Amino acid sequence: MGHGPRPLTELLADLGNLTVALPALAASVAYTLWREGRGRRYEVLGVVLAMAVVPALVVPLKALLDRPGPLTAATGYYPSGHAATALVAYCGAAILLTPYPRRAWAMPAALVLTLATGIGLVLRGYHWPLDVIGSWSLCTALLVISSSCTRRSSGRTATGCSGPS
Repeated sequence: MGHGPRPLTELLADLGNLTVALPALAASVAYTLWREGRGRRYEVLGVVLAMAVVPALVVPLKALLDRPGPLTAATGYYPSGHAATALVAYCGAAILLTPYPRRAWAMPAALVLTLATGIGLVLRGYHWPLDVIGSWSLCTALLVISSSCTRRSSGRTATGCSGPS
C-alpha cells in the first residue's frame, strides 16, 4: 500500500508510461521537423535514439542488480523504467522545443512532469526513491551525451560525436 491519495499518486506514476510520455515526445519531434525540415534532423535523431536506448539500459540493469521493490519480494526494481521514460521523453521534447520563441516553458514543464512521475512512483510504493534517482542520473547522462553529439553533428558534419571538421 502506498502513501497519499491513490488516484493522484497513480496519475502521477502513470506519467512515466510509454502511452503517455511517448506521444509528448512524438509531438515535439513532429513539430520540430515541420518547423525546421532537415535543419535540426540530427538533434531530432539524437533525442529519438536516446528514447530507444532507454530499455536497452534499464532492462539489463534491472536483471543485473535484482533489487526488490518496496512493497513486494519481487525483484528487478532498480532502476525505474517509468522514471527513465519520463525524463528522456519530456526533457527530450523540451530540448527540441526550447529554441523556439514562446517555448521557454518547455524545460520547466518537462522537469515538473519528470519530478511528478518520480513522486508518484515512490508514493504509490512502486519504487524506492533511489530507484527513481538512479534512473534520472542515468538518463540525464544519456541526454547530455546525445545532445552534445548531435549538436556537434549538426555543426555541418555528419561524422557523429567526433566533433566538427
